[in-house]
Amino acid sequence: QVELVESGGGSVQPGGSLRLSCAASESINSIYTMGWYRQAPGKQRELVAALVTQTRSTRYADSVTGRFTISRDNFQNMIYLEMNSLKPEDTAVYKCYAVFRGDTYWGQGSQVTVSS
Repeated sequence: QVELVESGGGSVQPGGSLRLSCAASESINSIYTMGWYRQAPGKQRELVAALVTQTRSTRYADSVTGRFTISRDNFQNMIYLEMNSLKPEDTAVYKCYAVFRGDTYWGQGSQVTVSS
């Protein structure tokens, strides 16, 4: 079992930046993939960014490519989502996830609000 604890998020004006953090209770090298989904009211859940830990490959939603960056800290067992040039349509609850030994685990979620 993996526990994920998120931090970061908040409110920002359009064009601003935020960083989300996700701390794992297991070594991230033992986790197959980690990343973030987001869900806005009335919309389907969307994969925002993912990191395959063994290959270090990354994947981004088209809507965030070039603006968001996912990264990792092996020593802290953490991943980060750096979000730049934020737009109102980025407003959502962002949830960290991890696929570990065939099961998917979720963080508690972080609200990101982009509004002027």
